[in-house]
Amino acid sequence: MTTRVLITDDSALARKQLARSLPSFINAEVTFAENGQIAIEQLSANTFDVMFLDLTMPVLDGYETLEAMREANITVPVFVVSGDIQPKAQEKVMALGARAFVQKPTSPAVLNEILAPFKSDTAAEAAAAAKPLQDLKIGRREMYMEVVNVAMGRAADSLARYFDVFVHMPLPHVNVFEVSELVMTIKHLAANDNISGICQGFSGEGIAGEALMLISDSSMKDLLTTLNYPDDGSVDNELELLVDVSNVLISAFLSGMGEQAGLVFAQSYPAIIGQHLAVDKLMEGMHGTWKRTVTIEVSYAIDGTNIKCDLLLLLVDDSLPLLDAKLAYLMDDED
Repeated sequence: MTTRVLITDDSALARKQLARSLPSFINAEVTFAENGQIAIEQLSANTFDVMFLDLTMPVLDGYETLEAMREANITVPVFVVSGDIQPKAQEKVMALGARAFVQKPTSPAVLNEILAPFKSDTAAEAAAAAKPLQDLKIGRREMYMEVVNVAMGRAADSLARYFDVFVHMPLPHVNVFEVSELVMTIKHLAANDNISGICQGFSGEGIAGEALMLISDSSMKDLLTTLNYPDDGSVDNELELLVDVSNVLISAFLSGMGEQAGLVFAQSYPAIIGQHLAVDKLMEGMHGTWKRTVTIEVSYAIDGTNIKCDLLLLLVDDSLPLLDAKLAYLMDDED
């Protein structure tokens, strides 16, 4: 007997990894959906036995997909597979009807356990009847995007636990920028507001760069109120906040990347590059010698507020071949 599986994830790499990790004993017939809207269309037109669902996706994210399924009375068992591992995210998807939450990257042992009820044929019969998977072409950008997705989930979880909040994670952006283009990107993030910034250098086995965290003045005011920092004059609350948030976000993000690349990043002490400045003035405080950089851009928003923290990871050109080599296992075909 065949188990009809719908895998919904905007990352081709994540879809491929999950499909290849499915246990042979379920004799999976796999269908892919790139976002929640396509998944709803597939669920409306076809019958599935089980669905795997990412949370951070364009068009219709995982939460919205679960809500749409509930409204349409679609009852297929759903396993959420996500890098967003915040406790509140897990509670939310379970309340929306998910069967279980699975942390990215997926473990074959975990999949074996949760899919045990779908076991039908013997392993040998299932393997003999297995259908070939759709060929998914994975490029460098797709590889980086999925690695970043997992890393930013680790950072969001750390921020959420540290401050007891729920952190929204929009889709990340990975681009190659000239430094002049980077300034324009930061201007767009600042939305004409003055900003404060803090920077940390990092390196590991020849892979090096700088992490830049930005908080707009409007977000800073809301952060101080939301996080209830003491206002007794004993400390510089804004400076304390910058250091605290950057330590949590940057350390967790680099740790998440390092886990996937099999390395540990050393970090310099956080350095304030400016407070309450226009973007041009703030960028004058950056001391990078690079002219061109691969920039990983992640924006975190705190639920129920207008607070947004922007994290940019700037990787120097020379680091890319080394990082590619560390992550090459993600591109391997396991036919």
